[in-house]
Amino acid sequence: MNNSTLTLIGYCVIIFGIMYFLMIRPQQKQQRQRQAMINSLRVRDKVITTGGMYGKITRVKDNSVIMQIADKVEVEVAKTGIISVENRDVTAETNKQNNDKAKPEKAETTAKAEETPTNDSE
Repeated sequence: MNNSTLTLIGYCVIIFGIMYFLMIRPQQKQQRQRQAMINSLRVRDKVITTGGMYGKITRVKDNSVIMQIADKVEVEVAKTGIISVENRDVTAETNKQNNDKAKPEKAETTAKAEETPTNDSE
């Protein structure tokens, strides 16, 4: 092998490396995020389908969800047909879970703020 062949192989490796970091890796990250979103679908999530329908999830099955799109109108949609979760209704259970996971420093700061008296009655 001569010097020009090694240079050509080196350029090919560099171009492949650039393509990997600019195209392949971000797509894999996006796929992981989408799969995590699909796996975390739950009842009362407000979602948008790939067809543009807005609705609220009423039941979750293995590969699909039952979505309410109007009063007394429910449709079954494949989980992969959900493009995004608009917002999640906060329930007492999720509040409790979030509070249990809160950092102690944040909880202590909140407790100190609640103990501080305010002069709102003046």
